[in-house]
Amino acid sequence: MTDELYHQVFACGCIRFGEFKLRSGLLSPFYVDLRVLVSCPQTLRALGEEMAQLLKQLAPDRIAALPYAGLPIGVAASIASDIPLIYPRKEAKGYGTARLIEGSFQPGERVVVVDDVITDGATKIEAIKPLEEAGLVVKDVVILLDREQGGDRVLARHGINLQLAKVSTLGERVEDTFLVNGPALQQTRAQLQIESELLDALAPVR
Repeated sequence: MTDELYHQVFACGCIRFGEFKLRSGLLSPFYVDLRVLVSCPQTLRALGEEMAQLLKQLAPDRIAALPYAGLPIGVAASIASDIPLIYPRKEAKGYGTARLIEGSFQPGERVVVVDDVITDGATKIEAIKPLEEAGLVVKDVVILLDREQGGDRVLARHGINLQLAKVSTLGERVEDTFLVNGPALQQTRAQLQIESELLDALAPVR
């Protein structure tokens, strides 16, 4: 991504520095919330075009965007790449079609999963399961930011490749453009290393 695009993401309020409690219970010196992108259409469009370049190289039959944060990103990428979109529901509706996967597809088609952020990879594996149960083939997950907490290794154990940006790259660009000072960046990197080592120690061997 270009410096300008990183500036746009930061300006939208998607990356905040401070002290935040994560889902794991750990405290983090930064927080990434790309759901805010729905209120920044120009930035969302630019990120969709950026992601579309990689998706065209992977050449899937469909894009599978993960609700909720990944869905607007997936729509933007689908429009930019002209690759059809589907998305798995968190649970099937109890009325209407009662489908667990929305959109048209055929078993055997190859899909690339699209989402905003990856942490330890567990939620991605859970979301991929209904796609595979429906006969779809998943070999790649494309995300905008990687918290570098072992998600790539978890996906790899399931034969899935992680694609795109890492948050350390974001930190370096933010520092280069004077949006955050050096000590905050060093604290962020140190916390990422601690969390990664902890998750590696707790992760079951697969």
